[in-house]
Amino acid sequence: MNPEILAQPGYTWTTVAEAPVRELFPGIRLRPLWQGPTGAHANVLEMDPGAAWPHRDLHEPGPEEVYVVAGTFNDGARDHPAGTFLHAPAGSWHIPASPAGCTLFLFYPQG
Repeated sequence: MNPEILAQPGYTWTTVAEAPVRELFPGIRLRPLWQGPTGAHANVLEMDPGAAWPHRDLHEPGPEEVYVVAGTFNDGARDHPAGTFLHAPAGSWHIPASPAGCTLFLFYPQG
């Protein structure tokens, strides 16, 4: 065991169960996990079966990285099963939905 690992500046951890829950839209919940000093942040997004974003989700000021942890995510163009990674560059958009429900890990390297 190396306890000095935990004493490093900026080294942090949390669990999804401990993360606060914010409902963004009906059936869509965001759980923030981490935010860095430059605005980068990581979240878990949970979508209930049949949930859909009510408008275009525009990626600004930077890209969005998505990993489908469980279920099936639809970006408005196609289904992405668990295990899929998506990179959406800055300025791109999609319309998130999930007919069967899903859990996503989201990372925003530029905020």
